[in-house]
Amino acid sequence: MTTDSPHKDAPSAASMARMAENMKKVEALAERLTQVLTSRQTHQASLDGPNQELFSKAAQAYWSEAAQNPAKLLEHQMGYWSKTVSHFIDAQQALAQGPMNVPEDPGPQDKRFANPLWQTHPYFNFVKQQYLINAEALQQAVESVEDLDPREKQRLIYFSQQIIDMMAPTNFLATNPDALERAVETEGESLIRGLENMISDLEANNGELVVRLANESAFKLGDNIATTPGKVVFRNRMFELIQYVPRTDKVQATPLLIFPPWINKFYILDLKAQNSMVKWLVEQGHSLFIVSWINPDASYSDVGMEDYIEEGYLAALREVRQITGEAQVNVVGYCIAGTTLALTLSLLKQRGDTSVKSATFFTALTDFSDQGEFQPFLTDDFIDGIEAEIADKGVLQSIIMARTFSFLRANDLVYGPAVRSYMMGETPPAFDLLYWNGDGANLPGRMAMQYLRGLCQQNKLAEGGFDLLGHHLELGDIDLPICAVACETDHIAPWKDSYRGIQKMGSRDRTFILSQSGHIAGIVNPPSKKKYGHYVNDDMGLEYADWQEGARFHDGSWWPRWDKWLKKQGGGQVDARQPGKDSQGKTRKIIGDAPGDYVTRKASL
Repeated sequence: MTTDSPHKDAPSAASMARMAENMKKVEALAERLTQVLTSRQTHQASLDGPNQELFSKAAQAYWSEAAQNPAKLLEHQMGYWSKTVSHFIDAQQALAQGPMNVPEDPGPQDKRFANPLWQTHPYFNFVKQQYLINAEALQQAVESVEDLDPREKQRLIYFSQQIIDMMAPTNFLATNPDALERAVETEGESLIRGLENMISDLEANNGELVVRLANESAFKLGDNIATTPGKVVFRNRMFELIQYVPRTDKVQATPLLIFPPWINKFYILDLKAQNSMVKWLVEQGHSLFIVSWINPDASYSDVGMEDYIEEGYLAALREVRQITGEAQVNVVGYCIAGTTLALTLSLLKQRGDTSVKSATFFTALTDFSDQGEFQPFLTDDFIDGIEAEIADKGVLQSIIMARTFSFLRANDLVYGPAVRSYMMGETPPAFDLLYWNGDGANLPGRMAMQYLRGLCQQNKLAEGGFDLLGHHLELGDIDLPICAVACETDHIAPWKDSYRGIQKMGSRDRTFILSQSGHIAGIVNPPSKKKYGHYVNDDMGLEYADWQEGARFHDGSWWPRWDKWLKKQGGGQVDARQPGKDSQGKTRKIIGDAPGDYVTRKASL
């Protein structure tokens, strides 16, 4: 280490002996590691990255341009060589000056390099600076490729950045000062714990390495998470219907029914009491129902979007109307459930069914013309790989989706947690949101391909219509009151794309709210936190950029604004409805307590 940095004395002989003893524990763990790797459940190789054609085209375009404009290539190379050699000379001079000082390094504000040794120690400083030089050179080379289809170039940029992130020196023990210091401080115990963490993650995912983001033992559904009192009042093969116990003497006459996404579990809206939207809505006097989707296994391989509509949306609407005695229901669709809600509303319109009074969309896409950050995963080679994976397993496994979403934010959701868990030996944090994030669900094979091919790739719903259940479904059919909530930094459902889809709906009564933050935090944003604000603009005839420029910003959560909008659709007040009683006061069967059984099912084949 450096002579001018504070460090402990060299480890004692006894400490080194204890470290050697800890290292022997590795042998005991090796058997578990071998076992889990030999029994590893494989998946399609094409899901691990693009085929070689992308890189071949990029290389061809790069060298073709170099032949036509050699000065540009030389400029890039000379810049890289100059920085590398200058960096080496600076490091050599620093070492030759006596005290082990390093060249002045203001450095980027990158949390990966927060340890002071990245600035003060010649070895670590040299490694960091050379990594940044290499990363800049690769990014510059990729950006300079011009004779390439824009979508292919976007994929090239994405996957080259994945390589850059993966090769960061913080991801390797020998070049991570935090991990090395921790190993010495704990006499090697941190490395043992890290190896145990890694093997546990492999065992939990059939040999796939998916970093556990939260301490799962810290949460129990119905105990300290998903605790809002309610009853399961209906169940079929697709979902359980939960009716929540009222907290007010009077409730809105028109019931509120929420359809959450089935990629994850419904309790994202009912985490801890402090941030539970479910609890808050009940306290505002809404007669609240929520759908808890089944976590499908291979027996659901032939279940399609039409089944989610008929046995999910329409069945839930029938039950809520029967329980409450109301002719109409206010509904909410979140993410993919919002996309499917749009299909359902078009279908109801064409059937002359007026069961839905108003619809709210949370971060929902209905226009996929701009695929945003997901574009690298929506090309034929990747979707073909998913199709082959589904043909083999019957479902699109949650682990595949979780990994894809994680690599959109690789440093925060993959490498950073891996370093803390596997190299530092730390236990993941007890964080409810991250716990939910890791509790994924499979997608039925047929449904997944309908969604990926017909909606995401071909954008049929927004461009011409989507054929389902004997109908040609279109956004223009949707003419009831609409409220849409999108999130400013959402990388899963970009707000401008959500806005564009809402514009194509036929309703004259449209409200669009833009929340600060992302796909989850922008929605799970209770008023008590006073954290993220939101934007509104009544003129939805504007292009999205003009809408944003003219929007008014409001401090605090959008929940109260939405609550006022909902109550305009609420139909006045009635006596609070208790689960287990229908509108005639007759007893209905209660299946069980919230959060129900379906939500506890882990993803499996």
